[in-house]
Amino acid sequence: MSDSGEFVQSLERGLAVIRAFTREKPQLTLTDAAALTGLTRATTRRFLMTLESLGYATTDGKNWRLTARVLDLGHSYLASLGLPEIVVGHLDRVAQAVHESASAAVLDGDDIVYVARVESRKIMRVQITVGTRFPAYVTSMGRVLLADLDPAATERILTARDRSAFTPHTTTDVAGLMRAIALVREAGYSLVDQELEMGLRSLAVPVRDGSGRVVAAINVSTTAAGTPRDTLEAVLPALLTAQSDIEGELASLVR
Repeated sequence: MSDSGEFVQSLERGLAVIRAFTREKPQLTLTDAAALTGLTRATTRRFLMTLESLGYATTDGKNWRLTARVLDLGHSYLASLGLPEIVVGHLDRVAQAVHESASAAVLDGDDIVYVARVESRKIMRVQITVGTRFPAYVTSMGRVLLADLDPAATERILTARDRSAFTPHTTTDVAGLMRAIALVREAGYSLVDQELEMGLRSLAVPVRDGSGRVVAAINVSTTAAGTPRDTLEAVLPALLTAQSDIEGELASLVR
């Protein structure tokens, strides 16, 4: 195809510049990016400046980094996989097993967006439907999704917005949130206790695609009765089963 008149080489080069940024190398100098892509410094600079003008990259004058807006590029992929259709049956089984509402969300900038939900009983004052958005920092699914990013990208997302306290328990300082997200990264799940709404506790786990990248999160919302450990023991097994089943389906789609 690259030899045909239908191949757009400039698009190929632009994507190569984006792919040059990795978890191991979240920031690059112009020289680094040129070396990794095999492009000239002048060509690489034009692509980086174009990405910056479109909001997909930022620079401090020396080092370049991608912004969270790059995540938007993955939304069409998720839609093409039929993610909501895949997860909803599994969420229904989780809801029936634990007798609580179960949801799935993706990261959109510094928010989470609900893409599927099965409601067992209404325990939140706010009505949640597909398309509902919450700040990522204050939700269990948001912290799971932020935990998959490199810490520098996570910190940029956290510092880029106003972090209001929803309840007296809400963690709003960046250092505290970074510590909480580091624990999520280590544990593989996030439990948020009455930070979004008083009386509400939620537990979330990540969902990975066939390449191992986190593409969504699933959670259960429950009342804050008993201890967090009680919630963990009652809910986590069902979530882990759904996580495994969903990831199996996603992996099968790309074989």
